[in-house]
Amino acid sequence: MRLGITALRTVVGGIFFAHGAQKLFGWFGGPGPDGTAKGFEAMGLKPGKRNALIAGTSEAAGGTMLATGFLTPLGSAAVIGVMTQAIRSVHWQKGFFVTAGGYEYNLALIASAFAVAETGPGPLSLDRALGTERSGPLWALAALGAGLAGPRLLEAAAPAPQPEEEPKRFVRDEVSAPAPAPQTA
Repeated sequence: MRLGITALRTVVGGIFFAHGAQKLFGWFGGPGPDGTAKGFEAMGLKPGKRNALIAGTSEAAGGTMLATGFLTPLGSAAVIGVMTQAIRSVHWQKGFFVTAGGYEYNLALIASAFAVAETGPGPLSLDRALGTERSGPLWALAALGAGLAGPRLLEAAAPAPQPEEEPKRFVRDEVSAPAPAPQTA
């Protein structure tokens, strides 16, 4: 029995589920969707609410799929997508090491999800029980490719954020200029 891969996918999947639940529901001491949206806006991920919901859903759903071994390559792709966006948005400019806020940990999680997609979920999985198990190098590369492309495709598909209208501060701002008098010849 391959207990190692079962332990790996269960732990990594559980970590992602917990992070997603923090974003979506405020569970486990998380900020919930509004707090996550504010944090994302501050990082330049706009609109914050949409990005918070996408990240939270990808983490919670992808983590659940990995933890249970259900549609494993899809769960791996979701996790890889969230981590590549995190690296691109937050960690890349800080360098490699996590001690400086770098992408070291994110890269380890990507490698773990890739390894699970390549190896398969193991014997104690929903994929095995349901006969839906898919694994191997092509499935792992497909999960990696989808994870790398997914955030970019979502950005391209999203409408560009509209600039916020400046609030009116004075009564004169609300009054329109008088129309010019008609000219007679």
